[in-house]
Amino acid sequence: MSARHGGRDGARSGGRGGSGGPGQKQGHGRGGGGAGRAGSRRDQPEITGRRDEDRLRQELRRMEGASYGRYKSLAGEWDFGDFTVSIDKVQADPFAPPSRISVRVPAEIAQLPQRAWSPEPRRRGTADYLIRRVHRVLKGARLRIDAGGQEVLDRAACQIHAGEIRLRLGLELPGHGRKIDARSAEQELCDRLPEAVEALYWDSLQEDGLATDATTFADTVEDACSLRDQLATHGLVAFVADGAVLPRRSGISEQPMPAAEKPIAFDSPESLRVRIKLPHRGEVTGMGIAEGITLIVGGGFHGKSTLLHALERGVYDHVPGDGRELVVTRDDAVKIRAEEGRRVERSDVGAFVRNLPTGADTRDFRTENASGSTSQAANIAEALEAGSGLLLVDEDTTATNLMIRDARMQRLVHGDREPLTPFVDLVRPLRRDHGVSTVLVMGASGDYFDVADQVVMLDAYHPYDVTDQARELASERHDADFPAPARRVVDPGSVDSTARGKSRIKRRDMDVLTFGEYDIDVRHLTQLVDPSQIIGVGLALRTLAAEGYLDGRRSLAEALDALEERLDDAGVVLLGRGFAGDYALPRRHEIAGALNRLRSLRVSGFAESTGQ
Repeated sequence: MSARHGGRDGARSGGRGGSGGPGQKQGHGRGGGGAGRAGSRRDQPEITGRRDEDRLRQELRRMEGASYGRYKSLAGEWDFGDFTVSIDKVQADPFAPPSRISVRVPAEIAQLPQRAWSPEPRRRGTADYLIRRVHRVLKGARLRIDAGGQEVLDRAACQIHAGEIRLRLGLELPGHGRKIDARSAEQELCDRLPEAVEALYWDSLQEDGLATDATTFADTVEDACSLRDQLATHGLVAFVADGAVLPRRSGISEQPMPAAEKPIAFDSPESLRVRIKLPHRGEVTGMGIAEGITLIVGGGFHGKSTLLHALERGVYDHVPGDGRELVVTRDDAVKIRAEEGRRVERSDVGAFVRNLPTGADTRDFRTENASGSTSQAANIAEALEAGSGLLLVDEDTTATNLMIRDARMQRLVHGDREPLTPFVDLVRPLRRDHGVSTVLVMGASGDYFDVADQVVMLDAYHPYDVTDQARELASERHDADFPAPARRVVDPGSVDSTARGKSRIKRRDMDVLTFGEYDIDVRHLTQLVDPSQIIGVGLALRTLAAEGYLDGRRSLAEALDALEERLDDAGVVLLGRGFAGDYALPRRHEIAGALNRLRSLRVSGFAESTGQ
């Protein structure tokens, strides 16, 4: 045990048995500062003088059995010697959302080596590992940290700045009904919290044999980022490593299929095998999915959608042991699906829809209740507007009439009576004129053989290159035109997070983001992979409007560019000013997706075309 740890342990031991101390005057007045000073000031004793760990213990013991509102006097900073604890927000009663606490550990105390937090992918990997470490240490405690799932995201729960560690946690302050349970509160704040914080010190990790695990996390994230960065150099949009485990434990779990169930490890076809060198794993091999149009075919239950799901999640880095650590997709990939009933606000669906019987302008299309085909058309147009260079499509979740029209149907329903242009006629010009690639899962129609650049068949989860066989079955096809979608300008006044005078951003499971007075249905934004990302989306929408990124002149794409540039510099904490809860960084594509589904959204006009 290091001298630093011994000192901290001694302080905690002395605190449990100590009483009294300088600066313990009690009085009436304002609370201890911070964000948790709500409630009557008259019943909040002022805590003056020193504010350290021993003093916190003493104040808590004095509160035993007092009215729950007296907890509010604890708000503000407390010096724990090696680190600082700030009680930022105190819940109003035992049934309110948890109180919020932040911790700052100076770099000279944490002693993280520079390789743990530089470059950026390693910082994110180490921060993710430290969150999970705290989560394990706090098992069974009232303290909570936003630990996440299989993806490694930039989370507000742990940030590392030049070696300094900053944590954000929730705490359900204990009570006996509406009376303070001081003994339990002392255990959480003065025993469990220091134990968790000290478990993050690098010498603690070394003493516990965990420094290697932390390094492995950082190595894994850095390798995945390097692999993603090299895709364009190899002319690829995605890569699936040999040995990857794609099947998940169940349809409702992102955990890998257990080894006992003998999951099939991915083995790339020789004709599609690519070799790429990574910083830590060295040379790896796997199936490269080339730029252009890739078709994934095969019988039902043979792994087509499982592969596409892995590619969909490949925009994120994964934890060691996930099985998909080296399954990566270019980071602007967007999953496309039909979404009957969604609102569409002035989207340009003219490439897909023309000559409506109503005479509506489909290059400036709006509806409160989109059909399957028009919703899918809008989803594609909006993905392109937000900057996507890769569309991921599974026929099972699409509108059939927007995907294909066979020859017999075309003979019966002539083109001048059919307002829809199927995607099969547009996917090649989308690639040719706009550089956008597409990966499609198709099991019921061979029409896409005509337009595919490569065809991969899944047979019992084993991939085979059947491009040559598919070309033998292909026919000539006339392509339609795909003009660049119009660039919309959002009215910033229509993006308002306030309700009843207060900012209101919260979520309901993974289905709904409440933003101000409106509920946004985010169920079909399937690349939102974590509950905290949904809050991150709400905070991003607030930031876009409140900080002038949406200014009534910029196009939506330009506003997203400007926000993304700032996020690259400042990280996820840019979004959370004044927000005490958990949140994680979303992609620009899910931010745009939620904005497009906001019922109050108004588009004030269109920016000049860039010609792209």
